[in-house]
Amino acid sequence: MLRRLFSLAGLALLGACVPVAPSEHIGATPPPDTTALPTTPLSFDLDSLDDRSVSAPALRGKPAVLAFVVSDTLAGQAEADILATLAQRQPDAARYVLVAVEPAEHRELFEGFLRFFHEKTRGALLGAMADHDTLLGQGPFGDVRALTVVVLDPRGHMVLRKSGVVQGVDIARVLGTM
Repeated sequence: MLRRLFSLAGLALLGACVPVAPSEHIGATPPPDTTALPTTPLSFDLDSLDDRSVSAPALRGKPAVLAFVVSDTLAGQAEADILATLAQRQPDAARYVLVAVEPAEHRELFEGFLRFFHEKTRGALLGAMADHDTLLGQGPFGDVRALTVVVLDPRGHMVLRKSGVVQGVDIARVLGTM
């Protein structure tokens, strides 16, 4: 009787393990570059962490790279290091900004996070706190609540918007086309 019960239980488990073909490939998402980028220059004014403005007018005239990060994640720390390395190696190629996608009460923690990278870049890396709309995923940059890098051309047009850790060579390649 016990043996028969185990056999029935085994058949039930085996039936539950039958593979089902998904209707689309697992992990299939549109590549980030197929997302339509805004056609007009962006308008924004973020809360700067020092006396340098982080706004659309202040960044115009030179390409800008903005990395929207959460400082207590490994991905955010990796992207901050990538951006700091670019700012250190190519300080005149663009304006580099780390934007904390964190609530205002994390400001002091983010300032400490940014200080580490300021030493590496000799202050070439700007820092800012995301505004309310950006925190909700509704700002001019789109939904950047997950790690996102945005590159603006000298006129303020978005030329790249990519989620995930973006390598320095990919950012440098985009900057090299301007």
